[in-house]
Amino acid sequence: MADKKNVKQAAKKAKSQEEKKKESILDYIKPTFKIENIVASASLDVELDLYAIAQEVRDVEYEPEQFPGAILKLKDPRASLLLFKNGKIICTGCKSEAEVEYSINRAVKLLAPHARKPRA
Repeated sequence: MADKKNVKQAAKKAKSQEEKKKESILDYIKPTFKIENIVASASLDVELDLYAIAQEVRDVEYEPEQFPGAILKLKDPRASLLLFKNGKIICTGCKSEAEVEYSINRAVKLLAPHARKPRA
């Protein structure tokens, strides 16, 4: 019986020491991070003519047999916007909310001539 008790005590002590070791490691670790990429979505509440956009707006790729949306690539800020017929936009590549807002507003100006109110 004494051996079982000693084994349990030793196991308990080892577990306690391991927990203390983990706690001390957590006190030491101070992560640093940097925002590299924000993904944001927006809805314009209009229908977009993706064919016309691809023909008339620079830096837009549209291959409907490969992907249902058009891709608008902005150079400054460096961002890619996925454009869908239903007026939804997915914006990727921005590093701040301000860049997201600027990119989407810039896209709206480019897309407005090719937008129409959705059918009821």
